[in-house]
Amino acid sequence: MTYAVSEIRSAGRRRKRRLSHAAIEPWLYLSPAIVLLVVVLLVPLIVGISYSFRKFSAFKSEYVGLGQYQAMLSDQVLGQALVNTLWWTVASLFFQFFLGLGLALLLDKPFIGRKLVQAVVFLPWAVPSFLSGLTWAWLFNPIIGPLPHWLYALGLKAEPTNILSDPATAMWGPIVANIWFGIPFFAITLLAALKSIPSELHEAAAIDGASPWQRFTKVTLPFLAPTIVITVMLRTIWIATFADLIFVMTEGGPAGSTSTVPVYIYVSAFKSLDKGYASAVAVLLLVLLIAYAVALIAIRRTLVRHV
Repeated sequence: MTYAVSEIRSAGRRRKRRLSHAAIEPWLYLSPAIVLLVVVLLVPLIVGISYSFRKFSAFKSEYVGLGQYQAMLSDQVLGQALVNTLWWTVASLFFQFFLGLGLALLLDKPFIGRKLVQAVVFLPWAVPSFLSGLTWAWLFNPIIGPLPHWLYALGLKAEPTNILSDPATAMWGPIVANIWFGIPFFAITLLAALKSIPSELHEAAAIDGASPWQRFTKVTLPFLAPTIVITVMLRTIWIATFADLIFVMTEGGPAGSTSTVPVYIYVSAFKSLDKGYASAVAVLLLVLLIAYAVALIAIRRTLVRHV
Protein backbone atom coordinates (compact mmCIF):
# COMPACT_ATOMS: atom_id res chain seq x y z
CA MET A 1 0.00 0.00 0.00
CA THR A 2 2.78 2.41 0.97
CA TYR A 3 4.69 1.53 -2.20
CA ALA A 4 1.66 2.25 -4.37
CA VAL A 5 1.13 5.65 -2.73
CA SER A 6 4.79 6.60 -3.23
CA GLU A 7 4.58 5.54 -6.88
CA ILE A 8 1.49 7.68 -7.40
CA ARG A 9 3.19 10.67 -5.78
CA SER A 10 6.32 10.13 -7.89
CA ALA A 11 4.25 9.91 -11.07
CA GLY A 12 2.43 13.11 -10.07
CA ARG A 13 5.73 14.94 -9.56
CA ARG A 14 7.03 13.76 -12.95
CA ARG A 15 3.82 14.91 -14.61
CA LYS A 16 4.11 18.37 -12.99
CA ARG A 17 7.71 18.65 -14.19
CA ARG A 18 6.66 17.74 -17.74
CA LEU A 19 3.85 20.29 -17.66
CA SER A 20 6.16 23.01 -16.33
CA HIS A 21 8.73 22.23 -19.01
CA ALA A 22 6.00 22.28 -21.67
CA ALA A 23 4.83 25.67 -20.40
CA ILE A 24 8.33 27.17 -20.34
CA GLU A 25 9.57 25.73 -23.64
CA PRO A 26 7.57 28.02 -26.00
CA TRP A 27 8.85 31.10 -24.14
CA LEU A 28 12.42 29.90 -24.60
CA TYR A 29 11.87 29.80 -28.35
CA LEU A 30 10.23 33.23 -28.28
CA SER A 31 12.80 34.82 -25.99
CA PRO A 32 15.12 36.15 -28.76
CA ALA A 33 12.21 37.89 -30.47
CA ILE A 34 10.87 39.19 -27.15
CA VAL A 35 14.28 40.60 -26.19
CA LEU A 36 14.58 42.24 -29.61
CA LEU A 37 11.12 43.80 -29.34
CA VAL A 38 11.84 45.10 -25.85
CA VAL A 39 15.18 46.59 -26.88
CA VAL A 40 13.99 48.05 -30.19
CA LEU A 41 10.44 49.14 -29.29
CA LEU A 42 9.71 49.21 -25.57
CA VAL A 43 12.92 50.81 -24.30
CA PRO A 44 12.88 53.70 -26.85
CA LEU A 45 9.19 54.24 -26.10
CA ILE A 46 9.82 54.53 -22.35
CA VAL A 47 12.83 56.79 -22.91
CA GLY A 48 10.85 59.00 -25.31
CA ILE A 49 7.97 59.38 -22.88
CA SER A 50 10.38 60.22 -20.06
CA TYR A 51 12.01 62.90 -22.27
CA SER A 52 8.63 64.60 -22.67
CA PHE A 53 8.70 65.54 -18.97
CA ARG A 54 12.09 67.24 -19.24
CA LYS A 55 13.48 70.46 -20.68
CA PHE A 56 16.76 70.07 -22.56
CA SER A 57 19.40 72.75 -23.05
CA ALA A 58 22.87 72.55 -24.58
CA PHE A 59 24.57 70.94 -21.58
CA LYS A 60 21.86 69.89 -19.13
CA SER A 61 18.24 68.88 -18.69
CA GLU A 62 15.71 69.55 -15.97
CA TYR A 63 12.41 68.03 -14.95
CA VAL A 64 9.46 70.25 -15.90
CA GLY A 65 6.54 67.88 -15.32
CA LEU A 66 3.66 68.64 -17.68
CA GLY A 67 5.26 71.88 -18.84
CA GLN A 68 5.94 70.60 -22.35
CA TYR A 69 2.34 69.46 -22.74
CA GLN A 70 1.06 72.81 -21.48
CA ALA A 71 3.26 74.56 -24.06
CA MET A 72 1.56 72.58 -26.82
CA LEU A 73 -1.80 74.18 -25.99
CA SER A 74 -0.58 77.59 -27.16
CA ASP A 75 1.63 76.39 -30.03
CA GLN A 76 0.06 77.71 -33.24
CA VAL A 77 2.73 76.02 -35.38
CA LEU A 78 1.76 72.66 -33.91
CA GLY A 79 -1.90 73.42 -34.58
CA GLN A 80 -1.13 74.10 -38.23
CA ALA A 81 0.98 70.93 -38.38
CA LEU A 82 -1.98 68.91 -37.06
CA VAL A 83 -4.25 70.39 -39.75
CA ASN A 84 -1.63 69.67 -42.41
CA THR A 85 -1.24 66.11 -41.13
CA LEU A 86 -5.00 65.54 -41.35
CA TRP A 87 -5.14 66.94 -44.89
CA TRP A 88 -2.05 65.00 -45.99
CA THR A 89 -3.34 61.73 -44.52
CA VAL A 90 -6.96 61.94 -45.70
CA ALA A 91 -6.15 63.06 -49.26
CA SER A 92 -3.38 60.48 -49.69
CA LEU A 93 -5.47 57.67 -48.21
CA PHE A 94 -8.58 58.50 -50.27
CA PHE A 95 -6.84 58.30 -53.64
CA GLN A 96 -4.56 55.42 -52.67
CA PHE A 97 -7.50 53.30 -51.56
CA PHE A 98 -9.86 53.87 -54.48
CA LEU A 99 -7.16 53.67 -57.15
CA GLY A 100 -5.72 50.57 -55.44
CA LEU A 101 -9.18 48.99 -55.27
CA GLY A 102 -9.75 49.72 -58.96
CA LEU A 103 -6.41 48.13 -59.87
CA ALA A 104 -7.15 45.10 -57.71
CA LEU A 105 -10.53 44.60 -59.43
CA LEU A 106 -8.86 45.00 -62.82
CA LEU A 107 -6.04 42.57 -62.03
CA ASP A 108 -8.55 40.02 -60.71
CA LYS A 109 -9.87 39.60 -64.26
CA PRO A 110 -7.94 37.49 -66.79
CA PHE A 111 -6.46 39.40 -69.73
CA ILE A 112 -3.40 39.23 -71.95
CA GLY A 113 -0.29 40.64 -70.29
CA ARG A 114 -1.75 40.61 -66.77
CA LYS A 115 1.50 39.49 -65.14
CA LEU A 116 3.40 42.30 -66.84
CA VAL A 117 0.83 44.84 -65.64
CA GLN A 118 1.09 43.43 -62.11
CA ALA A 119 4.86 43.88 -62.15
CA VAL A 120 4.55 47.49 -63.33
CA VAL A 121 1.78 48.31 -60.83
CA PHE A 122 3.74 46.93 -57.87
CA LEU A 123 6.99 48.66 -58.87
CA PRO A 124 6.46 51.96 -56.95
CA TRP A 125 6.23 50.07 -53.65
CA ALA A 126 9.76 48.75 -54.19
CA VAL A 127 11.28 52.19 -54.84
CA PRO A 128 12.92 53.80 -51.74
CA SER A 129 10.88 56.72 -50.46
CA PHE A 130 13.90 59.05 -50.61
CA LEU A 131 14.35 58.31 -54.30
CA SER A 132 10.61 58.71 -54.91
CA GLY A 133 10.59 62.13 -53.27
CA LEU A 134 13.65 63.27 -55.19
CA THR A 135 12.19 62.09 -58.51
CA TRP A 136 8.87 63.82 -57.95
CA ALA A 137 10.62 67.02 -56.86
CA TRP A 138 12.45 66.97 -60.21
CA LEU A 139 9.19 66.32 -62.07
CA PHE A 140 7.59 69.39 -60.46
CA ASN A 141 10.60 71.56 -61.27
CA PRO A 142 9.71 73.67 -64.37
CA ILE A 143 13.34 73.76 -65.52
CA ILE A 144 13.92 70.01 -65.78
CA GLY A 145 10.45 68.49 -65.21
CA PRO A 146 7.44 68.20 -67.53
CA LEU A 147 4.58 68.43 -65.01
CA PRO A 148 4.41 72.26 -64.70
CA HIS A 149 4.29 72.57 -68.48
CA TRP A 150 1.54 69.94 -68.74
CA LEU A 151 -0.52 71.74 -66.07
CA TYR A 152 -0.02 75.00 -67.98
CA ALA A 153 -1.06 73.38 -71.28
CA LEU A 154 -4.23 72.02 -69.63
CA GLY A 155 -5.09 75.48 -68.33
CA LEU A 156 -4.74 74.44 -64.69
CA LYS A 157 -1.95 76.98 -64.08
CA ALA A 158 -1.45 80.50 -65.42
CA GLU A 159 2.23 79.80 -66.03
CA PRO A 160 4.55 76.77 -65.68
CA THR A 161 5.77 77.35 -62.14
CA ASN A 162 6.79 74.92 -59.42
CA ILE A 163 3.76 74.06 -57.29
CA LEU A 164 6.13 73.22 -54.42
CA SER A 165 7.09 76.88 -54.11
CA ASP A 166 3.50 78.10 -53.66
CA PRO A 167 2.04 77.71 -50.14
CA ALA A 168 -1.46 77.30 -51.62
CA THR A 169 -0.50 74.28 -53.75
CA ALA A 170 2.69 72.93 -52.15
CA MET A 171 0.97 70.13 -50.22
CA TRP A 172 -0.35 68.62 -53.45
CA GLY A 173 3.21 67.76 -54.53
CA PRO A 174 3.95 65.31 -51.68
CA ILE A 175 0.34 64.06 -51.80
CA VAL A 176 0.66 63.11 -55.49
CA ALA A 177 4.02 61.45 -54.81
CA ASN A 178 2.55 59.55 -51.85
CA ILE A 179 -0.46 58.41 -53.90
CA TRP A 180 1.89 56.98 -56.53
CA PHE A 181 3.99 55.36 -53.81
CA GLY A 182 1.10 53.81 -51.85
CA ILE A 183 -1.30 52.52 -54.51
CA PRO A 184 0.51 49.15 -54.81
CA PHE A 185 -0.07 48.39 -51.11
CA PHE A 186 -3.85 48.48 -51.52
CA ALA A 187 -3.68 46.75 -54.90
CA ILE A 188 -1.64 43.85 -53.47
CA THR A 189 -3.67 43.32 -50.30
CA LEU A 190 -7.11 43.77 -51.89
CA LEU A 191 -6.17 41.51 -54.82
CA ALA A 192 -5.22 38.79 -52.35
CA ALA A 193 -8.57 39.26 -50.59
CA LEU A 194 -10.44 39.08 -53.90
CA LYS A 195 -8.74 35.77 -54.71
CA SER A 196 -10.09 34.32 -51.43
CA ILE A 197 -13.75 34.97 -52.33
CA PRO A 198 -15.41 31.71 -53.51
CA SER A 199 -16.32 31.97 -57.20
CA GLU A 200 -19.51 30.00 -56.51
CA LEU A 201 -20.98 33.05 -54.77
CA HIS A 202 -20.56 35.22 -57.86
CA GLU A 203 -21.94 32.45 -60.07
CA ALA A 204 -24.99 32.01 -57.84
CA ALA A 205 -25.62 35.76 -57.77
CA ALA A 206 -25.34 35.95 -61.58
CA ILE A 207 -27.81 33.06 -61.97
CA ASP A 208 -30.23 34.92 -59.68
CA GLY A 209 -30.06 37.88 -62.05
CA ALA A 210 -27.82 40.20 -59.99
CA SER A 211 -26.16 43.00 -61.95
CA PRO A 212 -22.37 43.52 -61.79
CA TRP A 213 -22.89 46.44 -59.36
CA GLN A 214 -25.16 44.30 -57.15
CA ARG A 215 -22.60 41.47 -57.16
CA PHE A 216 -19.92 43.96 -56.12
CA THR A 217 -21.95 45.56 -53.31
CA LYS A 218 -23.66 42.40 -52.02
CA VAL A 219 -20.91 39.78 -52.49
CA THR A 220 -17.49 41.33 -53.09
CA LEU A 221 -17.62 44.31 -50.75
CA PRO A 222 -18.85 42.43 -47.63
CA PHE A 223 -16.01 39.92 -48.01
CA LEU A 224 -13.50 42.71 -48.56
CA ALA A 225 -14.73 44.82 -45.63
CA PRO A 226 -12.54 43.26 -42.86
CA THR A 227 -9.46 43.48 -45.08
CA ILE A 228 -10.33 47.05 -46.05
CA VAL A 229 -10.57 48.12 -42.42
CA ILE A 230 -7.22 46.65 -41.40
CA THR A 231 -5.40 47.95 -44.49
CA VAL A 232 -6.90 51.41 -44.09
CA MET A 233 -5.86 51.42 -40.43
CA LEU A 234 -2.28 50.38 -41.20
CA ARG A 235 -1.91 52.77 -44.12
CA THR A 236 -3.36 55.67 -42.11
CA ILE A 237 -0.80 55.12 -39.35
CA TRP A 238 2.03 54.84 -41.87
CA ILE A 239 0.99 57.99 -43.75
CA ALA A 240 0.44 60.02 -40.58
CA THR A 241 3.95 59.15 -39.37
CA PHE A 242 5.59 59.37 -42.80
CA ALA A 243 7.96 62.33 -43.10
CA ASP A 244 10.40 61.15 -45.79
CA LEU A 245 8.60 62.38 -48.91
CA ILE A 246 7.67 65.76 -47.44
CA PHE A 247 11.11 66.43 -46.02
CA VAL A 248 12.87 65.48 -49.27
CA MET A 249 10.50 67.51 -51.44
CA THR A 250 9.79 70.63 -49.35
CA GLU A 251 11.37 70.28 -45.86
CA GLY A 252 8.01 71.45 -44.49
CA GLY A 253 7.94 74.68 -46.48
CA PRO A 254 7.16 77.07 -47.93
CA ALA A 255 6.10 78.99 -44.83
CA GLY A 256 5.19 75.77 -43.00
CA SER A 257 2.45 74.91 -45.53
CA THR A 258 3.62 71.28 -45.77
CA SER A 259 4.87 70.85 -42.21
CA THR A 260 3.17 67.79 -40.74
CA VAL A 261 3.53 66.55 -37.16
CA PRO A 262 6.39 64.10 -37.96
CA VAL A 263 8.26 66.86 -39.80
CA TYR A 264 7.65 69.22 -36.87
CA ILE A 265 8.97 66.58 -34.46
CA TYR A 266 12.13 66.18 -36.54
CA VAL A 267 12.70 69.93 -36.77
CA SER A 268 12.10 70.41 -33.03
CA ALA A 269 14.45 67.59 -32.05
CA PHE A 270 17.34 67.97 -34.49
CA LYS A 271 17.24 71.58 -35.65
CA SER A 272 15.84 73.40 -32.63
CA LEU A 273 17.50 70.80 -30.36
CA ASP A 274 14.41 70.73 -28.12
CA LYS A 275 14.22 66.99 -27.55
CA GLY A 276 11.80 67.31 -24.65
CA TYR A 277 9.18 69.22 -26.63
CA ALA A 278 9.66 66.95 -29.66
CA SER A 279 9.05 63.93 -27.42
CA ALA A 280 5.87 65.50 -26.03
CA VAL A 281 4.55 66.10 -29.55
CA ALA A 282 5.45 62.51 -30.47
CA VAL A 283 3.48 61.24 -27.45
CA LEU A 284 0.49 63.31 -28.59
CA LEU A 285 0.68 61.75 -32.05
CA LEU A 286 1.00 58.29 -30.49
CA VAL A 287 -2.13 58.80 -28.38
CA LEU A 288 -4.15 60.04 -31.37
CA LEU A 289 -3.10 57.07 -33.51
CA ILE A 290 -3.82 54.56 -30.73
CA ALA A 291 -7.33 55.99 -30.32
CA TYR A 292 -7.84 55.78 -34.08
CA ALA A 293 -6.56 52.18 -34.22
CA VAL A 294 -8.81 51.07 -31.34
CA ALA A 295 -11.85 52.55 -33.10
CA LEU A 296 -10.98 50.84 -36.41
CA ILE A 297 -10.37 47.47 -34.72
CA ALA A 298 -13.79 47.70 -33.06
CA ILE A 299 -15.35 48.42 -36.46
CA ARG A 300 -13.52 45.46 -37.98
CA ARG A 301 -14.82 43.09 -35.31
CA THR A 302 -18.36 44.26 -36.07
CA LEU A 303 -17.85 43.68 -39.79
CA VAL A 304 -16.37 40.20 -39.24
CA ARG A 305 -19.41 39.18 -37.20
CA HIS A 306 -21.75 40.28 -40.00
CA VAL A 307 -19.91 38.60 -42.86
